[in-house]
Amino acid sequence: MVRTGEAGLSRVADILLRERTLTLVLRSLALAGTVTLLCLVVGVGLAILVTRTNIPGRRLLAVTAALPLAIPSYVAAFAWISAVPEVSGFGGTVLVLTACCYPYVYLPVAAAMRRIDPSVEEVARSLGRSPWNTFWSVTARQLRPAAASGALLVALYALSDFGAPSLLRFDAFTRVIHQSYRSSFDRTPAAVLSLLLVVITVAITVAEARTRRSGEHTRVGGGVSRRPHRVSLGRLRWPAAGVAAVVIAVALVFPMLSLLYWFTTGLSAGIDVPRLVSSTVGSVWFSVLGALLCTALAIPVGVLAARHRGRTTSFVEHASFAGHALPGIVVALALVFFGARVAQPIYQRTPLLVIAYAVLFVPAAIGAVRSAVTMSPVRTEEAARSLGSTPWEVLRRVTLPLAAPGIGAGAALVLLTCMKELPATLLLRPTGAETLATSLWTETGVAAYGAAAPYGLALVVLAVLPTLALMRSQRAGEGGVS
Repeated sequence: MVRTGEAGLSRVADILLRERTLTLVLRSLALAGTVTLLCLVVGVGLAILVTRTNIPGRRLLAVTAALPLAIPSYVAAFAWISAVPEVSGFGGTVLVLTACCYPYVYLPVAAAMRRIDPSVEEVARSLGRSPWNTFWSVTARQLRPAAASGALLVALYALSDFGAPSLLRFDAFTRVIHQSYRSSFDRTPAAVLSLLLVVITVAITVAEARTRRSGEHTRVGGGVSRRPHRVSLGRLRWPAAGVAAVVIAVALVFPMLSLLYWFTTGLSAGIDVPRLVSSTVGSVWFSVLGALLCTALAIPVGVLAARHRGRTTSFVEHASFAGHALPGIVVALALVFFGARVAQPIYQRTPLLVIAYAVLFVPAAIGAVRSAVTMSPVRTEEAARSLGSTPWEVLRRVTLPLAAPGIGAGAALVLLTCMKELPATLLLRPTGAETLATSLWTETGVAAYGAAAPYGLALVVLAVLPTLALMRSQRAGEGGVS
């Protein structure tokens, strides 16, 4: 806002009223809308197949369907563009982002499907409704909040993603902002377009929140703790399995095979082992620092939000989520401006990069802490207080240990997202430092696919570990319900 205000109203209006700006808005919204719609279809469809049908290989599908979450969009884009150069532009970007983002819908919808009380559906069937009518009138309504939250994440991701549109040469907001920032000493267009992108993302977030509030429903009673009846697909079992296999092949198998191909091709030319090691260490180091800072900031906010609701607590919690609506490249450019003008001692140093991670990802940690503390029994804390423990001792000895698994899952999620973050790392990393993401970006920029593959493969392997931890945590949390 400061950078934009310095340009003057006429200059800002000139940038906003350009035909190219309107085209950019329409292209970006079309990308986000198409990817969100496809992710809803794929994510909800896979969740239903895994949780409610007798599809062959259901357990294997339940695991593999979530693993594309570990593949950053720019790694998937590299895998596709290096193998099939024709996959570019709008269609290629839609393909890559859909393959990478559908787990954001699949995971919450699958979890919601396992929590649905099957007796409600049985009552609807006993009243004469067909299976299809029961699904749309009963089951789908209960899945709506989970699907809507996943769709919001997909839409924000598609608008804010930088790597895939850049590698696939599709002029979305993030690519044009980066080009404007890099190609000119005049940073005003980048600032104005960044602010416009922020307005669009905030508008989408507010619209989703209002829609969610208008569609809220409440279940009376505790329900039952048993598994719902699985629908027999009959002759459709194997065709359904074939469709699911195509999704997994596009989202997971092909990118991994492409990475392995270019990795073996690069072996003949030799691998820069010292650079690979230093990039891996850099990724782990910066990501661990980001996860630690986000978790440390999230614990007090999450505990207060779960145990001491009030206006101040709600304001702090909601304010922290503002950064989650900001694209990484916008946060990075804002901190470049801030570091160069105000915080020069930490500009292009580790603290500024870690602060960027906190701005972007602390909401994920807050959500995990709040949920974990909410699920822990209040009576245990009350018993500790009645035995003479101080509030600080109760927090340290009772609340945090009980919530530790959920807090750990939140830290794993932040660790994963920090590893995958590209624009903030690219613009704010310390001088001379490299990560797997930046090294991959550098080699891909000159079409050195064989040299880029080891960094992409190492990044995916590292990202799989927190992804598996998240999946294990989710299954453990659902065990008592399903």
